[in-house]
Amino acid sequence: MRFSTQTLLLQVAVVLLAVLLSAAVHAWLTYDRVGSDAENQALTLARTVASDPDVRAGVLAISAEEGTPPSAELVGGPLQASAEAARIRTGALFVVITDEQGIRLAHPDPQRLGEKVSTDPSEALAGREVTTRNTGTLGPSAGAKVPVYAPDNATVVGEVSVGYSMETVGQSVARDIGPVALTAAGALLAGVLGSFLLRRRLQRLTLGLEPEEISTLVHDQVAVLQGVDDGVIGIAADGRVSVFNAAAQRMLGLPDLAGTRWEDAPVPERLKSLTRPEHAGADALELVADGRVLVANARKALHRSEDLGWVVMLRDRTELQELTRQLDAVGTMSTALRAQRHEFANQLHTLAGFMSIGQHRQAQDYLATLAATGPLKFPVEQAELLQDPYLQAFVGAKGVEADERGVSLRIGPETLVRGHVTEAQDVTTVLGNLIDNAVNAAVAGSAADKWVELEVLDAPGDDDGTLHVVVADSGDGLAEGTLTEAVFAEGFTTATDGLSRNHRSGGQGFGLALARQLARRRGGDVTVLDRGRRGGPGAVFMATLPRTTAGHAARTPEDRTPDAGKDGNG
Repeated sequence: MRFSTQTLLLQVAVVLLAVLLSAAVHAWLTYDRVGSDAENQALTLARTVASDPDVRAGVLAISAEEGTPPSAELVGGPLQASAEAARIRTGALFVVITDEQGIRLAHPDPQRLGEKVSTDPSEALAGREVTTRNTGTLGPSAGAKVPVYAPDNATVVGEVSVGYSMETVGQSVARDIGPVALTAAGALLAGVLGSFLLRRRLQRLTLGLEPEEISTLVHDQVAVLQGVDDGVIGIAADGRVSVFNAAAQRMLGLPDLAGTRWEDAPVPERLKSLTRPEHAGADALELVADGRVLVANARKALHRSEDLGWVVMLRDRTELQELTRQLDAVGTMSTALRAQRHEFANQLHTLAGFMSIGQHRQAQDYLATLAATGPLKFPVEQAELLQDPYLQAFVGAKGVEADERGVSLRIGPETLVRGHVTEAQDVTTVLGNLIDNAVNAAVAGSAADKWVELEVLDAPGDDDGTLHVVVADSGDGLAEGTLTEAVFAEGFTTATDGLSRNHRSGGQGFGLALARQLARRRGGDVTVLDRGRRGGPGAVFMATLPRTTAGHAARTPEDRTPDAGKDGNG
């Protein structure tokens, strides 16, 4: 039997028991009340008969005689006539008059005259009034016994017993119990109907599931939601967050939001837009939250035809992004090493040629030139200003990519890095995004001379190894009407000249947002120094990255090359 059916039957049984118990108690109280009324009525009638002067005189006269008159005499006597008249007039079961020994002087049944009463008359003969419920020769009755005094009111000469049939009392109760029974039936019907409605509501609230199934689902839900690495957000049909698992809390950097209205929840606005009707069924989108790159999608939750709300899934792509940056770094170094190997091979061939023809002087001059300019030449102007090997390799590889697109990458004259880079991944992310955006802007710009200028400075006096990066380009600057802060919003891309509001997960429009979040997480920032103008020069961006370099050395005049005074646009 289903739990809801068991609950219904149990409720009906409880209601039935309560109604029957209430009806029984009410019937008993009614029966007792009617019986008490009959006793009081009997007492009143007994007092009336006992106080009648004729009755008092008649009982006294019989009591004064020796013995008891024969029944034939009593039947026609005044006491029998008075008693019967009172009984018939009031509808009593009996009115009995006795002498001081309890011998009947008046009785509804003439055959009983002259006999001793069947119930104890001692209390009444002792001068006390009593009410009784007992069974006599005429059946069960509720009655009263009252002493009969002599005319001088000093001597008890007999007693009067009056009784009303309990069957009559039962009939009175039966007449009164009708409304009680109807009320009980109405209460029972209302209880059954309420139980049935409660059963239906219980089925609706539990989706027709049994308690064992609900318990199993709860255990499974806790195990699954808290065990998966994906973030899960459940939004109920009433718009409140019902599920916000640990992974979602970790990804968004928020506490448990269960019970919060979804529209008021402190989550990114783009995440909320997934559950709005105009975006229903949209593909997954990428967003940046708490320094993490997340992929989110939303699906409508339905059970049969009932709308249960939304389920939002979050997947963390931060580790994938870090692996991608590591791969980019490895690729950059690999490209640099391949180019270096090729360049070394050419240089060694040149030296071998000089030595084979005996041109030792030319070989020495060539080696001196190599020592002054470095072993490798990238298509980056003033690349010699970068002393850190990692920055040399990374910027050199970016210079190769820019050169392939017709953009000249150059190093600004104020570039100076005294230490070495210690946080290669964060520097790669920020510097690479700024250079890539600048190259894209330069390619799309209207200026004939397409260039990107980079200045990297490890300023004197920095104790926390802060790296300052400034990137400028020859593009057309920020589009007219675009706010400087808007370029750091998720989805902004130079490819669309504005905010891309589509929901594709292609990865465009997150470079600047991610770069700023990474910089701010380290205590730095990425800002726009100059909006630029159409025709060039374009926008100028500056990044501050604390705790990314180490091993500072004192700055000397030799740190700058003789041609470091050239004009730059950084």
